[in-house]
Amino acid sequence: MFNLSQKTINNSINCNSVGLHSGSNINMRLCPAEINTGIVFRRTDLESGKNEIKADFKNVTTTNLGTSIANEFGASISTIEHLMAAIWGCGIDNLIIEVNNAEAPIMDGSSEPFVFLIECAGILQQNESRKVIEILEKIRVEDGDKFIEVNPSRDFSLDLNIDFNHPQIKINQLTFHSSSHSFKNDICRARTFCFKHEIDQMHKNGLAKGGSLDNSIVIDHDKILNDGPLRYKDEFIRHKTLDLIGDLFLAGNYIVGHFNAYKVGHTLNNKFLHHLFANPQKWRLV
Repeated sequence: MFNLSQKTINNSINCNSVGLHSGSNINMRLCPAEINTGIVFRRTDLESGKNEIKADFKNVTTTNLGTSIANEFGASISTIEHLMAAIWGCGIDNLIIEVNNAEAPIMDGSSEPFVFLIECAGILQQNESRKVIEILEKIRVEDGDKFIEVNPSRDFSLDLNIDFNHPQIKINQLTFHSSSHSFKNDICRARTFCFKHEIDQMHKNGLAKGGSLDNSIVIDHDKILNDGPLRYKDEFIRHKTLDLIGDLFLAGNYIVGHFNAYKVGHTLNNKFLHHLFANPQKWRLV
């Protein structure tokens, strides 16, 4: 990640899918962006000039069953973490994301369709160096027994542990290292998941209106309700890794460090970024 040029996409590209929580039909268009733009969502259904939302941890408004961001005018976009992870995995620094709704499309519940879109659009190297956040000292944030810790490293790497205590979630540990693993091959196909007993409560709260076995893994007491095998034998923890990567990219730059994390979720992921930027002596932008 050091000494690399910034990247955007070569051409604009469109897709259409349902919103996981809203159930709305959503059109999205990925567009090239100039150097130092970062990742910006543009709500095409809202008034121009008030409809752009920077993908930034300071703009996060809710972290309940997904990450949502908003701008000072109240324009918002939710369920962005899978798309953000794909953008990270493809090495994109600058991108405009036009969307005609308050939620990003869910596609198949993973990052793979977004990676496919970016690769179809083509990746363009730009005439400016990428800036990365280099960790200088250990940074740790906790919430009960949950934690995220990062230590200095020359690459991005991650040791993640989860604890769902469910017979269908058999593998609870994963190591991902950017120098020896591939986001595209090892992470991006992992789908979001939920437990069957949670669905009624989500519906009562106005959530998961667009959820189905086509875009989520549903786990019952003793079986998985989806047809066919899992995409990875440890698909659940790989999806948690995907979520964490997507949320961490709201730092606005790639982070170089070794992460150790336990029982992470969107709330803790955002809390970590606030803690990181509140301790500027422990990192530098290079």
